[in-house]
Amino acid sequence: MELALRERETLRELAAEPLVGLGAGRALLMQLAHPKVAQGVAEHSDFAGRPLARLFGTLDFLLIVTFGTEEEVERFSRRIRGLHRGLKGEGYTGADPELQMWVNATLIDSALYVYERVMRPDEDEVNIAAEYYRQARIVGEVLDVPEGMQPADLEGFRAYVDRMVEELVVTEQAREVARAVLWPKRLRWLGPGLAIFRLLTAAMLPASLREQFGLPWSHGRQRVADLFLRTGTDLYHVTPRWLRRPPERFLVWLAKRRVNATMRHRRR
Repeated sequence: MELALRERETLRELAAEPLVGLGAGRALLMQLAHPKVAQGVAEHSDFAGRPLARLFGTLDFLLIVTFGTEEEVERFSRRIRGLHRGLKGEGYTGADPELQMWVNATLIDSALYVYERVMRPDEDEVNIAAEYYRQARIVGEVLDVPEGMQPADLEGFRAYVDRMVEELVVTEQAREVARAVLWPKRLRWLGPGLAIFRLLTAAMLPASLREQFGLPWSHGRQRVADLFLRTGTDLYHVTPRWLRRPPERFLVWLAKRRVNATMRHRRR
């Protein structure tokens, strides 16, 4: 893992782009589409009182693994692995490597979705998708996914995601958690922003999962979502790199602060 931690240039290159955050809701709902993940979230998180905690918790851990020092990655990984070992229920455990692999897969797949369909690199740019996938497997490795369990290359990874999306059955538990995240009662003051979040999440979600979650959709919604995403594409291509990317150490500091706050909340 030490060697892999030194090979994070491409992982950092994409993760530092704010537009990648557009895929966060997509990744979360794809995770919840797995019945065992949904069951674990429903039984071991305060999704009603803190509806976005799961979303930010996953993203914060990803930021630490991506931009943190080797010592920071190892320290926070131990804490997360310990937390996952304590998440148990009928038919599942939070330390199940198959579940960990699926969670990481949703993050990778959503980042690549934004990279290829929203950021849309120019034809003369080197396509980083394959190398990004190779380096992003480190997130699964630090969570104790056995070596060789994750698909070896991008082609195999996409076949795995396609197969999982085809097989997943969204449960009522998953729909309940999704409603709490997409329509959080305690965050109604964020109404306009949440409406855009819901729209883009539904637009980017695989159609079969969108239908199973019961998310409202129409031709008009698709057109509005396309307008927002095209605007994101245009802004990405006209905004200078130095202006659109926050300092990496600031991202790590913010992530560590939120993770520590979440750990304190769970202990209480």
